[in-house]
Amino acid sequence: MNTLSYKTKSANKESVERKWYIIDGDGDIIGRKATAIANVLRGKHKPSYTPHVDCGDYVIIINAEKMRFTGNKLNDKVYLTYSGYPGGQKSRTAKEMFDKKPIAVIEKAVKGMIPKNKLGRAIFKKLFVYEGAEHPHFAQKPEPFKF
Repeated sequence: MNTLSYKTKSANKESVERKWYIIDGDGDIIGRKATAIANVLRGKHKPSYTPHVDCGDYVIIINAEKMRFTGNKLNDKVYLTYSGYPGGQKSRTAKEMFDKKPIAVIEKAVKGMIPKNKLGRAIFKKLFVYEGAEHPHFAQKPEPFKF
């Protein structure tokens, strides 16, 4: 009889080791980079990934204003908001939104790719987006993430 046990290890919040990664958005495509960032935030790049546990890492994005859309999305993509009141629907194109708040465009892209529940809200808090090349997280010693 074989005495080896092949049990699947399930991660929990005490056993998760988190790292800090920095991603330079200079010239990157927003949608493609957002999918990769969402996977890192969730922890899907780790062998110890557990769906019901927040086992992802922290992500810092710099140079957010230098990221780009492909094709004609800058003019065709529309962001809608609705206040709940009659006539309260507002729309902005991606160009208007990106010119005013490039951070919001990237956050919205990543937020749409994580779960819409309590776990997703906890995961989203580990994302930090900055317009320039400067960030205040030097003490965490972030390392570049290899895609």
